[in-house]
Amino acid sequence: MPHSLRALTLAALVLAPASARAEDVSVMISGGFKSTYQALLPAFEKESGDRVTTLPGPSMGTTPDAIPMRLARGEPDDVLIMVGYALDALIRDGRAVAGSKVDLAVSPIGMAVKAGAPVPDISTVDKLRAALLAAGSVAYSDSASGVYIRDELFKRLGIEAEMKSKARMIPATPVAEIVARGEAELGFQQVAELLPIAGITFAGKLPEAVQQTTVFSAGIATAAKHPDAGRALVAYMSSPAAAPVMERMGLEPAKH
Repeated sequence: MPHSLRALTLAALVLAPASARAEDVSVMISGGFKSTYQALLPAFEKESGDRVTTLPGPSMGTTPDAIPMRLARGEPDDVLIMVGYALDALIRDGRAVAGSKVDLAVSPIGMAVKAGAPVPDISTVDKLRAALLAAGSVAYSDSASGVYIRDELFKRLGIEAEMKSKARMIPATPVAEIVARGEAELGFQQVAELLPIAGITFAGKLPEAVQQTTVFSAGIATAAKHPDAGRALVAYMSSPAAAPVMERMGLEPAKH
């Protein structure tokens, strides 16, 4: 949706009488955008009069809460906020509306250690490699960032064999929680998913040479009962007012 049209949609939302447009909107959302969404949601609900139900889950995978699994079970939903290429797959499968996709933010991958533990320097590729080799255990997510860590990063660093016995994918649980509990020495996930968790120290982003950013996007579910209210929510989440919140949460606003 062009920026000017999103602005008009948002303006119409704010100006319409709340009693005439109040809806119960459901949102399936993956973790990378969740903290930003939660920060923006109260203002949207106040301005729109809509009530929003949030259904969190990974953008991909086969855990029961994963968004594709929720949709396959026929769970009702209006808005999908998730990894962009995973949303593309749902559009191809007919579970999300073609043409409804709006890019919201770009998210880099970062690393965390338990609060109080030594913080490795990962500012260069060589230092990142050394930190991984020295670690006793490594955790990564079961979503886009973790797939990259497992399938590409270790290979690019030339340490795939060394990591097999000590690196593991964490299903359905924020990696930072595993690190905070001392169950992994190093944890990798989207920066926006690491920062909100207590009990960890953020060590930094992956070096640019091996960084892979993820685009988070929003779209309308094909079976949406409240598509117009859903579009208004997407417009709100992609408006200029959302940009400072995204940046505070470790995201870069998408360019439109």
